[in-house]
Amino acid sequence: MKIFKNAEFISCEDDNQMFHVLVEKSGKIIFTGNTIPEEFSSAHQIDLNGRCCVPVFGDTHIHFASFAYFNAGLDCRTVKDFHELNLLINQYIQKNPKEKIILAFGCSAHTVKEKRLPTKEDLDKITSHPVMIVKYDGHASVGNSALIQKLPASVLKDPGYQKTTGWFFGDAFYQAVNQISKTVSVPQLFKNLIAASDTMAKRGIGFVHTSEGVGFPLDLDVDMIRFASLGLPQEYRVFFQTMDTKKVIRRKLNRIGGCFATALDGCFGSEDAALNAPYSNNPKNTGVLFYTQEKVNAFVEDAHRKGLQIALHAIGDAAIEQALNAFEHALNILPRKDHRHIIIHADLMNSKLIRKAAQLNIHIALQTPFLHWKEEPVEYLQTILGDRLDDLIPLKSMLDAGIPMASGSDGPCTLPNPIVGIHAACNHPNPTERISILDALRMHTSWCTRFSFEEETRGTLSTGKTCDFVVLDKNILNTKVESIKDIKVEDVYYSGKRYDGQSSSPAKLFFTCLKNKFLA
Repeated sequence: MKIFKNAEFISCEDDNQMFHVLVEKSGKIIFTGNTIPEEFSSAHQIDLNGRCCVPVFGDTHIHFASFAYFNAGLDCRTVKDFHELNLLINQYIQKNPKEKIILAFGCSAHTVKEKRLPTKEDLDKITSHPVMIVKYDGHASVGNSALIQKLPASVLKDPGYQKTTGWFFGDAFYQAVNQISKTVSVPQLFKNLIAASDTMAKRGIGFVHTSEGVGFPLDLDVDMIRFASLGLPQEYRVFFQTMDTKKVIRRKLNRIGGCFATALDGCFGSEDAALNAPYSNNPKNTGVLFYTQEKVNAFVEDAHRKGLQIALHAIGDAAIEQALNAFEHALNILPRKDHRHIIIHADLMNSKLIRKAAQLNIHIALQTPFLHWKEEPVEYLQTILGDRLDDLIPLKSMLDAGIPMASGSDGPCTLPNPIVGIHAACNHPNPTERISILDALRMHTSWCTRFSFEEETRGTLSTGKTCDFVVLDKNILNTKVESIKDIKVEDVYYSGKRYDGQSSSPAKLFFTCLKNKFLA
């Protein structure tokens, strides 16, 4: 038993409570209040020195295996021009001479002096070592000639491959990444997962909804994450990115969807998010719906009948409408009051879509960091969307309509950092869509647990729940909204135990997972 005292605890319950003392036993909260009860007075006491404590943060949409891969590798988001890109890549190659293929992340036309994406020709000038850079939105990539020569003919014949530029889109992109993933050993994959988990722990993240099922042959990432999660400090819930319900049932999973195979449209960065009216900068372009309404209806009905929780990627208003139509179709056939089906992103939500989502009780797993995304700035979105920019992630309107919402990073697209997400929600570019600090905090804590039916056991600092909390350097509720981004995570406690890091040994993680698997 431990007593945590002299702190400003924020419970994040619907009826939010503030208190100064929390008592933990066997990983659970057994008391909250302002004075230490006599029956607990002999327990070990930990003085938190007046700091602010909130429930651990959740991330309701991340591609954890992909984030782990890029977190351990080459991140190009900081380069200001192609010259810096040249230096960064060659320095990385010098430090990692045994790495057969370099897979980097984060190129954007909006952050470099050239104001365009690099091409095969640009990368050929940088190095003859095989290199592929994934675009910042995670839906396309570019390779140099040395990399392209290593890919099988089936990838290069795919219509998503552009021979002249070296860019890979759609299925060509997924196939190319699958080929590269084969070159990474299992021990290295586990090492990457450990480092990624540690990075998230230092940001106060303790609850993760990860979308897996792309980038690894035979869906290795799905099984790998499920196994590794048995030894990592966070709680992981896996959404399998497939329309094949048999794969999900076979693995005894109860969640299906995410992005990629269950993405209904593209993204704003490639201007293929599906819109009901043309892009403002191109009257001939309304984006792309990857599937017919009949196809989406059939998938959603099948998964819904099998009792699965469904998550669909939809960014443009036409894709969101398609998702809502499919959910409505399934719910009309087989009503399920508490289904908690999810639309991921839901970036362009007008009032009509908001009303329909609320009527169907659809949950929205959105990404508030997109509101302040330098790789895809508001100025660019204004150019392609025009007045529709007012409908971009309309937090206040969705909250007022009663739509359950929770935030995530879509890592590796944005780095998992809930403080940044809370800041973005309170500083929405559209002032009428800003929400309170407390609601933004709940959207990154207690509301996350609803998305996996676990609000009764975690997510708030309440008696009977898991004792997971984050220690901040200042009280977030008393912070000016423009300064939220400067708040620091000082400590994180999982089941009442302070996180002091973890071993970087893949072997140790492997055996810990085995032990926990058989003890479960």
